[in-house]
Amino acid sequence: MNIITLEVQPLTKVAFAPFGDVIETAGAELRLINGGTTERFHDLANVDVIGEQVRVLINIFRGQAFAPPIDILMLERHPLGSQAFYPLQNRPFLVVVAEDEAGYPGKPVAFLAQGDQGVNYHRNVWHHPLLSLEQTSDFMVVDRGGEGNNLEEYFWPDRVFRIEEI
Repeated sequence: MNIITLEVQPLTKVAFAPFGDVIETAGAELRLINGGTTERFHDLANVDVIGEQVRVLINIFRGQAFAPPIDILMLERHPLGSQAFYPLQNRPFLVVVAEDEAGYPGKPVAFLAQGDQGVNYHRNVWHHPLLSLEQTSDFMVVDRGGEGNNLEEYFWPDRVFRIEEI
């Protein structure tokens, strides 16, 4: 089995743009609402769902913590809708994504998201399932519900991508 080490880089809007949106208040459009008592950070991600009899879901996922070394054996994607994750306990987490190469994921890229950042994977973007760090953590997740198969998984038959340090 071929083991390929992945370097973890900081999560930024520019670096993550090919894969989706970074959800954060920094640089966001700020609107005062409710008579000026509430700050609204407006339009932070593009929720994208397609298909018939479809709706947007709001969920809470509870992810068990991972610690290095972390082996990336597979990636998944959602062809019918985007999927957004935002941490509820201000804890960092890992984001692993890959560009599509003729229907299969290319070499993964790993990002470290801070506890005040979330991500919105664009529809059809290869990504690893939730990778909480430090301790079990809750995430607000916005994704697609409805008819149709909205999950594809790919397992590498001959290689492991490994994150050795964060």
